[in-house]
Amino acid sequence: MIFEHEIPSGSKLYFGESARVKREMEFVSAELLENLGFAEIVTPLFSYHQHDSFEDKKPLVRLNDTQNHEVTLRADSTADVVRIVTKRLGRTSSAKKWFYIQPTVTFPTQEQYQIGAEIIGGRFEEGVNTAMMLLEEMELSPVIQIANIRIPHLLNEKYGLSLEVLKSMHMEQILDADLPWIEQLARLHSVEELEDLSAFPVDIRAELERIKVASEKVKYEKVVLSPLFYANMRYYDSLTFRVFEGNSLLAKGGIYSVEGVEATGFALYTDACISMKMNKRIG
Repeated sequence: MIFEHEIPSGSKLYFGESARVKREMEFVSAELLENLGFAEIVTPLFSYHQHDSFEDKKPLVRLNDTQNHEVTLRADSTADVVRIVTKRLGRTSSAKKWFYIQPTVTFPTQEQYQIGAEIIGGRFEEGVNTAMMLLEEMELSPVIQIANIRIPHLLNEKYGLSLEVLKSMHMEQILDADLPWIEQLARLHSVEELEDLSAFPVDIRAELERIKVASEKVKYEKVVLSPLFYANMRYYDSLTFRVFEGNSLLAKGGIYSVEGVEATGFALYTDACISMKMNKRIG
């Protein structure tokens, strides 16, 4: 029996103070992003193409249009923003920096509000620094975790580690690999540890150098490294980052390619940010 006051598990309800905090976060973020030269976009809730971005398609909520073509509800904004901007708006807008404030929906009834930005042709540090400006404006002081998805791909393609093991971060199996430098790679944590990369083979060293150079351009002190982390969206192809406060994931982003278009961007998870801010006020 479903009572009249019940809402589906995973759906969101904001009222009173939480609704006010949400509105303030979105207003302040929109104002800051507009001042930084971003144009706003609100993408359709329905998409024909975003399933191409997901390695695991189970989270997608699927429907059909009037011609019986399969569509999915918006489960991710990044790929559709880039696709629409470059393929549909290309002749009417020259803007390269876009932001959105909108929810995503995943199976079965999971809502997630996001504040995101995409920079066509942008550099990694642009995305990270913009995300951190927003979080600092929200009076949050999380930790940035920087990774490079090319490293797990190299470990899989050239050094024989299972991609499934890397995706799930089974450290015991990773450390069992017959590679004299794998433990040192797994334990890399700070930018300072990248000063001497002589222990690593040339290809791994080059990707660690990318992390080093990018980290030095990030205007934020609380930075840690996670060179084995595998970002699970298909469009990521290089540097990625995640932002944590405690055990809460507040944002993630990185460099990616959508249909040959190189870009960088991020998504802030508004619900987690609201919860964090509310808890701090109560505390």
